[in-house]
Amino acid sequence: MTEPSSDNPVLEAVKPFLQHLDDLRRALVWSASALGIGMLIAGLFAPTLFKILKAPLAGVVPNPDLFLRTMDVTGAMSVAMQTLFWGGLLLSMPVIVFSICWFVFPALTLKERRTILAGLVMAVFLFIGGVLMGYFLALKPALQIMMWFNTWMGIGIEFFTVTSYTGFVLKLLISFGLTFELPMILLILGHLGIINSNQLRDKRRHAIISILILSAIITPTQDPFCQLLLAVPLVIFYEACIWIIKAKEKARGI
Repeated sequence: MTEPSSDNPVLEAVKPFLQHLDDLRRALVWSASALGIGMLIAGLFAPTLFKILKAPLAGVVPNPDLFLRTMDVTGAMSVAMQTLFWGGLLLSMPVIVFSICWFVFPALTLKERRTILAGLVMAVFLFIGGVLMGYFLALKPALQIMMWFNTWMGIGIEFFTVTSYTGFVLKLLISFGLTFELPMILLILGHLGIINSNQLRDKRRHAIISILILSAIITPTQDPFCQLLLAVPLVIFYEACIWIIKAKEKARGI
């Protein structure tokens, strides 16, 4: 960490290296403790969370409860641990973000602090929006397409294993949530002056191709529907970022 800039409202003395390590240790302990508590809380609702995850199967197979089975003694435990971890991470995220800010902010300027705080708030809403879009718009069609491929290939399928199904659903939802962070990154870089609207406009074609490739890589299915469902909003977000950054540049007289 470096000495705070002159535009920082509180000029703090430069901390010695060992104190920085102690601060990092505290931040990590806070984050780990929050994750553990979040997992305990999520454990109380694990069956309910799993019901939510398997709900989209209702329109794909006749009886979702009988269609999901386990072939392993530890199958239910594996599903429970996945549910506990991601549910606990979601619940503990505010504390983890606070810990990161507490450690990093003393080295940042006032402008950088405000930008990062605004970016974090935007990141939360974008991630939730991406997950909801994946759950309500992409998950059920993706399952239907996977079932169709089995029928088309002449492969009989009597059930899904719970571990395979849970992993598939979580990968799809997380991929949608993470990729929706793209506009937040672009807006932060634009606000800090690292990129500008002209650069984004000139690289539009390259960006669209990169988005299509990224969508094809990160989606757990290989069907064009899910890839386009993920890529189209990202292209729209990219265009919106160009106009937002351009408006800020005009406001600053750039």
